[in-house]
Amino acid sequence: MADLVEKKVDASQRKKRRDTVCLALADATYDEPTIRINKVVRPNLWIRLGDVVSVHQCPDMKYGKRVHILPIDDTIEDVTGNLFDAYLNPYFLEACCPVRKGNMFLVRGGIRSVESKVIETDPAEYCVVTPNPKIYCEGERVKREEENRLDEVGYDDIGGVRKEVAQILKLVELPLRHPQLFKSIGVKLPKGILLYRPPRSGKKLRARADANETSAFFFCINGPEILSKFARKSESNLRKAFEEMEKNAPTIFFIDEIDSIAPKREKTHGEVERRIVSQLLTLLDGLKSHAHVIVIEATDGPNSFDPALRRFGRFDSEINIGASTVVEHFEILHSHPKNMKLTKYVDIARIAEDTHDYIGADLDALCSEAALQCIIEKMDDVLQPLLDKARLVSYSARAAWEFVMVKMLPTFLPRRVFLSLAELCEEKHSKAEAISSWIHLVDLIVAFDKRM
Repeated sequence: MADLVEKKVDASQRKKRRDTVCLALADATYDEPTIRINKVVRPNLWIRLGDVVSVHQCPDMKYGKRVHILPIDDTIEDVTGNLFDAYLNPYFLEACCPVRKGNMFLVRGGIRSVESKVIETDPAEYCVVTPNPKIYCEGERVKREEENRLDEVGYDDIGGVRKEVAQILKLVELPLRHPQLFKSIGVKLPKGILLYRPPRSGKKLRARADANETSAFFFCINGPEILSKFARKSESNLRKAFEEMEKNAPTIFFIDEIDSIAPKREKTHGEVERRIVSQLLTLLDGLKSHAHVIVIEATDGPNSFDPALRRFGRFDSEINIGASTVVEHFEILHSHPKNMKLTKYVDIARIAEDTHDYIGADLDALCSEAALQCIIEKMDDVLQPLLDKARLVSYSARAAWEFVMVKMLPTFLPRRVFLSLAELCEEKHSKAEAISSWIHLVDLIVAFDKRM
């Protein structure tokens, strides 16, 4: 048992904090600080080649009494016969195999390999499966797209979240991972957090990254989904959502478009909206301090919903996802096109400077449009019956960024005018004269060039 180690992503590297159990073997061909982790284990840790991990011994490993394992659907499409007899039983007969709940592993047998997921383990989340174990394979196959969708997003995958990550660490990670810290000093755990920024700027993506980084259950609901045409049905939907959240604790409950279900009561004329606001306030007040749940609401503006939600004990913490800096744009542009093959002529730093007024969705669209433009440029070759592999590589390498940036405009442009600014009359007048004089000067230069 001494050769069993636990591999955990180093928290100081701000990685996705996942852990697994493996058998450790010495390799004299590598330096001491170097660790080799095969491609089957790396997805369980959410790490890539070159990442930093920490290794610890697991002397208290228990023997698994019962293990529930299900295969991934796309790996057993053409497999015939009994899965346990053909793959799992020979795999666990070879040696004492450590497993962890939620991890994936690969079983090679015959002419193909079958990938499976550990659904449940007894008596602990990680244990050693001895020969002749009690393994259960009943249940529906695990869908590949669901696994990829749930385990993709982390802080390192979205970029430009330096300030937000520091606030989220204080308001989300610490209460969910170490609630005893708050209990020891006699402080109530935070219940709700308000995120506000313009639409399509990554609020839901950041909330999903919070859940993945903290290994919490992520439950998302859009505001309009709660509304119903039947009487009292909207309040019932809201109560069921809170029951589901508490049942799967620790949970991050994300409510998008909160202003659609909780507008200001003095301005609404419908009885349904008022009842929903009252029900939401009651449910928030009824959350227990030790429930290990965080409710995150997202809105486009902090003053567009009922102010009672912002009182202490409800949504008492606010995070304004402000405009990204050039450095953060550089990080976002590095994370979005990570699967694109870019040549050395594509200057990401220059693009980050030229897109200073873009939001996250604009940058994502910019990457997609640039890749599509590469295909359009070679449309004649694409329509051929057979495609050359060398040409396929060249398509993704020639990203027409400059061409796309000329066509695309940022989603949100400044719309403030001098008339909306109070006071500062002299300053407004001088600024207006300076701007108008420059515009007039540009018009004169253009007219002079046309005459020449």
